[in-house]
Amino acid sequence: MSDSPPDRLCVNPRSPFYDGALLDRGIGVRFNGVERHNVEEYCVSEGWVRLPVGKSLDRKGNAMTMKASGKVEVWFLDAAPPA
Repeated sequence: MSDSPPDRLCVNPRSPFYDGALLDRGIGVRFNGVERHNVEEYCVSEGWVRLPVGKSLDRKGNAMTMKASGKVEVWFLDAAPPA
């Protein structure tokens, strides 16, 4: 396995950016300097994350999300987080 997480990753199995093996390994996400544990999807190169909005669900049962832009840092949980 690689030492750095992918540029883009999603937790929804229906997404083309889903990778169960990487998610099992554990991914840490820091967005605008704050460590987040509720990120649905992220893209480091474009600088955005998708975060759930409350407990609302769409008609397919997925969490309603909003896209927020800013600085995104990711790391594997079994490695040290970036400084």
